This record gives sequence, structure tokens and C-alpha cells, in this order.
Amino acid sequence: MKKVDLMMGINTRGTYLTSKICIPYLKRSKVAHILTLSPPLNLNPVWFKNHCAYTIAKYGMSMCVIGMAEEFKGEIAVNALWPKTAIHTAAMDMLGGSGVEKQCRTTDIMADAAYSILTKPKNFTGNFVIDEELLKSEGIKDLDVYAVSPGHPLLPDFFLDETPDELTSQIEKHGGSAAFKEGKTVASSPRGPAEETFALIGKSINEETVKSIQGVYQFVLAGSEEGTWYMDLKNDKGGVGKGEAPTKADVVMSMDSEDFVKMFTGKMKPTMAFMSGKLKIKGNMGMAMKLESLLVRMNSKL
Repeated sequence: MKKVDLMMGINTRGTYLTSKICIPYLKRSKVAHILTLSPPLNLNPVWFKNHCAYTIAKYGMSMCVIGMAEEFKGEIAVNALWPKTAIHTAAMDMLGGSGVEKQCRTTDIMADAAYSILTKPKNFTGNFVIDEELLKSEGIKDLDVYAVSPGHPLLPDFFLDETPDELTSQIEKHGGSAAFKEGKTVASSPRGPAEETFALIGKSINEETVKSIQGVYQFVLAGSEEGTWYMDLKNDKGGVGKGEAPTKADVVMSMDSEDFVKMFTGKMKPTMAFMSGKLKIKGNMGMAMKLESLLVRMNSKL
């Protein structure tokens, strides 16, 4: 328990206590910021397997960000920063062994990302920022300047996209010797509203829905959750997914991701969205019109 207490004390308790002591002084500042180095939350059990205490400790920091960002909105900006790839530190040398540094970036990328966050206004708050994504949005295109060995394949950091076994394999493939076999995993940012809506849609689809609709919808979303999704209500038991539909779409619908969420949660009717220009439709208009009756049935579940 000494190691568990140490991790909890440094990460979760340390974040909470330090913030508590500093907040009275930060409130006097015109541009007050709190920035933690903690990952986006993801409750997939794989993040807790074999390293439960560490994950809880880091997620505790992230929950402090969520809570304080809301509590001190308008007074203090509270954000979290996490690296897209491994950063070369003593801890990474211990985990990855000799040679792992070639797969890492230097701490400079985190420093530049932190500077970008800390120079933003106070209304930039409650964000889980990934260093690479932020710097790209700031116009930095050449990220090789941050690599320990430019051109060498980079190791994704924990808590983003790769599974523990994939991380281990990549470390060893490119010259490292992992000190763990099922260590910390990496996770993507927590689901946004549109992605969460698609997940709920997927759960609500059944054979009866497929039988009554018999169509494939493609959604091209813009805005905060830009991307392409599909809803298959024609083949087998149906389903949803990210990317192009596996078979040709009967209807392609283009709209802002926020409007998509409103439409699928009953706050905006497809007909009104189309008439107001918020929804653009290509393809089978009859199939598009079926969507409104489908949403009436789905809204109670979303």
C-alpha cells in the first residue's frame, strides 16, 4: 500500500491540495490558470487492468480538472495536458529500457504546448489537450524538431490509442526492451456528444429497425467533431461506425456535429434542419424522409 499511497498522494491529493492553497491567490489574477499533466478519462476496463492504482491516481487529477473548471469558470482557467507520444524522461528509460529514447520526443513539445495553453484567455477552460493536436492547430507543421531521433517511428504515450501489448511490441520492435508486458495503456480523448450519440444509436438498432428502414445513411459532420460516420439500417442486423459505409450509402447527410446531436435527441427536426439550410442531403430523398419517423422512435432511448 505504500506505493499506492505514494501515487495517490502525489497525483490526486497533490493536485487537489496544491490547487486549494493557490486558488485564493489565483483569484486575484486577471489571467489565472491551473494546468495538470493528466490524461483524458476513459472508463474502458483495459485502462485499469494490472495498473489500477496508477490509473485511478491519474484519473483523479483529471477529475479535479473537470470539477475545478466548472467551479471556477470565469475566474480561473483549469485544463489538462497530455502527450500524444512518449516523452523522453528517466521514467520512460525505466519502462522502455535501453534504446527507447529513439522512439520519444523531447520535453520541449510539452513546454511549448503548456505555453500555448497558459497564454490563452480564462474562457479556455475544462479542456483535455493533446500536445501534438494543439501545436498543429497553432500552425506548427514540422513536429520532427521535437523528436529525439527525427524520422524514427514514435511510441504512442499511455492512455491514448494503443493497447498494452501493442505498446510493448512497438517498444521492442524499434530497439527498446519493455520493462512491462501488460503495462499502462493509452486512450483517446473521451467521447464527444456526437460520438456518444452514435454509440447510443448503435445500441438502439434492432432487426425490426433494419426491416422497416432498409437504407444506409452516411453522415458528414463539420464543427467540433468533424468526421464521417455511417448508419447501416439495411444489411444483416444493422449498425453504426466511423468512416465510409461498408456498402454504398443511399443518403449522404452533411451538417454541423452540434446540430446532429440536436437532431438525434429531439431538439431539432430533420425537416426544419433541411429547410433552414443546416442539413444538406444528397441521394434518396424518400429514404431521408424516413429518418424523421425513425428519430421519433429513437429519441426515447437517446
